[in-house]
Amino acid sequence: MVALALMTVLWQDPVTAVFAQHEQKVLRKKLAAAEKAPVAQSTLTLVQRAESDPERIAVLARDLGRRSPSGNPLGRIGISRIGANFVFVSGTGVGSLKKGPGHYDRSALPGLPGTVAIAGHRTTYSAPFRRMNKLRRGDKITLTMPYGRFTYRVEGMRVVLPNNTGVLRHVRHNRLVLTTCTPVDSAAKRLVTTARLERVVARGPAVTLVPTLPTAPL
Repeated sequence: MVALALMTVLWQDPVTAVFAQHEQKVLRKKLAAAEKAPVAQSTLTLVQRAESDPERIAVLARDLGRRSPSGNPLGRIGISRIGANFVFVSGTGVGSLKKGPGHYDRSALPGLPGTVAIAGHRTTYSAPFRRMNKLRRGDKITLTMPYGRFTYRVEGMRVVLPNNTGVLRHVRHNRLVLTTCTPVDSAAKRLVTTARLERVVARGPAVTLVPTLPTAPL
């Protein structure tokens, strides 16, 4: 028990890590299948009517949000500085966060204006945000969605109380907010990292559809 506790403090909980690793494998397969699945015709119609990549991406982001219940995979988060590469899921409930990082329901999805917010464990369930305190201003964070790749640059970091939901608010620019517990192995406070959207690259067959011109009435 002492050895297990020491390993959890210095590294992560090995027992829950096994569960999370299995769930991540399942999520990767589900996400790959979802990326290949045909888009609903009603959504495709809206995509074809859009006149730019940002508009098409927004249509697909709203569609993904509507059809993604808690625990379903949304995309991938990559943070090279801390070696993090995980599928993140919809929702921040207990069940969702056991699988990997979770997207706050009331925050924006990448491709929509506002704040994208994602939470993750720091000691259990593969501890996706274990080393988040190592991030530095300017570090790159990438969110890869079925419809686009979004690159953010870290702006700053702060520690707040758990009930401080103001850190998730929308600001004047599109940004990403990551939250995790702090200090390590304690839920007393929250470590919050903010990052500004820097670059968007459309991806996926639906985004590249050629817009259709409106049909003139007979």
